[in-house]
Amino acid sequence: MVKVGIIGAGRIGKVHLQSICNYVRNATVKTVADPYMNEETEGFIRSFGVENVTKDYHEILNDPEIDAVLVCSSTDTHAPISIEAIAAGKHVFCEKPVDHDIEKIKQVMKALEGKKIKFQVGFNRRFDHNFEAIRAAVKEGRIGQPHIIKITSRDPEPPSADYVAHSGGMFLDMTIHDFDMARYLVGSDVEEVYVQSAVLVDPAIGEAGDVDTAIITLKMANGALCVIDNSRRAAYGYDQRAEVFGSEGMIATANDANSTAVLSNAQGVTGEKPLYFFLERYMQSFAKEMACFIDAVEQDAETPVDVIDGLQAVRIGVAAKKSVDEKRPVALSEID
Repeated sequence: MVKVGIIGAGRIGKVHLQSICNYVRNATVKTVADPYMNEETEGFIRSFGVENVTKDYHEILNDPEIDAVLVCSSTDTHAPISIEAIAAGKHVFCEKPVDHDIEKIKQVMKALEGKKIKFQVGFNRRFDHNFEAIRAAVKEGRIGQPHIIKITSRDPEPPSADYVAHSGGMFLDMTIHDFDMARYLVGSDVEEVYVQSAVLVDPAIGEAGDVDTAIITLKMANGALCVIDNSRRAAYGYDQRAEVFGSEGMIATANDANSTAVLSNAQGVTGEKPLYFFLERYMQSFAKEMACFIDAVEQDAETPVDVIDGLQAVRIGVAAKKSVDEKRPVALSEID
């Protein structure tokens, strides 16, 4: 049984707490730490049978019984806490991004050198049943050589301008999942990024220095071309689709919905809207990524999403921001 400590009890920390307690049989959460712990959050945590609740995450790092740490705190703390956890001999699951600063991610990489520490980055969409099916078909050669990748990712509602100002921007907050997905679906790195972007959803997002709508093209190292379209607001729900077209065929996924029922009558043909919230859409993927991390710790196996994957997604995000600022294609070789 792997004993886990969770650092950060915000939304994503609570998601992983539920994942472990409800779906992962070979792990248990011993302690949850958050500097802003209050009675409501503590009550929620204790409802899952957690022994210890604290405001000081060092209690987790100093506990010899705890094998693995989940870093679910604010983004600016991911890299330094990960480094502390590695120094304490703990296996680390780090929420995305490892950091917005490439040099800080490299410091984490350096801390891992020569250590038998498992490190996994929280790109949960790799564990979604739809995207796993695309990856399997591509890997098995069922669509031939990949030529075109299409990824649609649109949120049901935009974030607040205050959130935007501290998020690192859309490319390092939202699109970072799609950058990782492009690499994952066809098993290839990105060589070049070009972005066309706009503020079409909320002027306050533009005033905060960000964009809310974008078309991103990627040149992949294997020769394939990728198109990602993003919007911060889709009125009909959480729009998450992908397609890979190749020399011998094509594979695509539709949105998940509450049912696949379609009503046809004199008024028209109608079906269910996509699931609205990301927790509805991706809860099973959160559970599966956590199960894979715990298995890697328990069986001394490689983690499926490592620190290099975390680094590459951020490099693409930085290149995307540079493309917007300079209005030109940006090679990944420029980003270091």
